[in-house]
Amino acid sequence: MAVARFASIVFDCSDPEELARFWAAMLGGEVAAAGDEFVAVRTAYGWFAAMRVADHRPPTWADPAVPKQVHVDLSVDDLDTAAEAAVRLGATLLPGQPAPDRYRVLLDPAGHPFCLSVQIPR
Repeated sequence: MAVARFASIVFDCSDPEELARFWAAMLGGEVAAAGDEFVAVRTAYGWFAAMRVADHRPPTWADPAVPKQVHVDLSVDDLDTAAEAAVRLGATLLPGQPAPDRYRVLLDPAGHPFCLSVQIPR
């Protein structure tokens, strides 16, 4: 028996509205709740939220001097198309992709890492 049910992923940031718009567009979701400090995005697979944090500093991953932190994996059918769309929405494609034929590593507008992958089954 499960102990809990997945509810949401919440990202710290300096601009919750901007970050929520990015994730809503990436995942085909909608902003379902918004305030000055917190914005929630409803998707078909769960909730993403953005929360304002004073003096927010982006994660440092993929800096090899700092151990890997948390990142999100997203399943896509076409890496080039998905990566280009993510960049148009405000993501940054990291240089030196480790396995560009299998996945792409990007940062969202607040600097949180995520991967687009063709290896995750539907």
